[in-house]
Amino acid sequence: MTWSEMQPLLAQACTETLVMVGWSTLIAVVGGLPLGILLVLTDKGGLLQNTAVNKVIGQIVNVGRSLPFIILMVALMDFTRWVTGTTIGSEAAIVPLAIGGIPFFARLVETAVREVDHGLVEAVQAMGGSTWTIVRKVLVPEALPSLIASTTTTVIALVGYSAMAGTVGGGGLGDLAVRYGYQRFETGLMWITVAVLAVAISLIQFAGDHAARALHRRGGRSGPSPRLRLPKAKEPAAADVGKAA
Repeated sequence: MTWSEMQPLLAQACTETLVMVGWSTLIAVVGGLPLGILLVLTDKGGLLQNTAVNKVIGQIVNVGRSLPFIILMVALMDFTRWVTGTTIGSEAAIVPLAIGGIPFFARLVETAVREVDHGLVEAVQAMGGSTWTIVRKVLVPEALPSLIASTTTTVIALVGYSAMAGTVGGGGLGDLAVRYGYQRFETGLMWITVAVLAVAISLIQFAGDHAARALHRRGGRSGPSPRLRLPKAKEPAAADVGKAA
């Protein structure tokens, strides 16, 4: 197979992988962020301590993380068909990718939020801040560098999952490597696909590390940090000074 024949195949496969990973990452972040924060808030000593809720959410997340992705894809075929109308193609692959990414990202969020200094939480509580205020003004901004790093890890994992989805007709670079590189013995195309994946993952890791370091240098805050306002000492009046004299 010549390079001119490979180009359109690679372009289409890269586009399909980008669509799959992009949408699944967005859904994983939107679904995993509140789950991870809720795991911290409902844990022992948390702002919304609730052992029963924490255990239920924790078990759901653990089950979602424990299933190998290829088994998850097969198990979700009926649900995928109900959502997208098909079980083949990049659109269908987004469903299991997103569902597999949510618990993965939720655990990373939980770890990141637990690293936030509890003294800041207590300071906002002392000023009368609500739980929502603490989450929005303290937990998320302070954990932002770690959350960026967690998102980077999730994206890289989803790129690997998307390549695995190609083995069962999910499209993308994995499907290209299997159909042409393996089944048709196009070894050159297979190695080019591997190189494209390696370069993509390296660029994603570089961009994520750069963003996390930049936020870390700023103190991990997207806005001004919460400050305690202490009452000022009352200055003596001039008449009181005269009486004292």
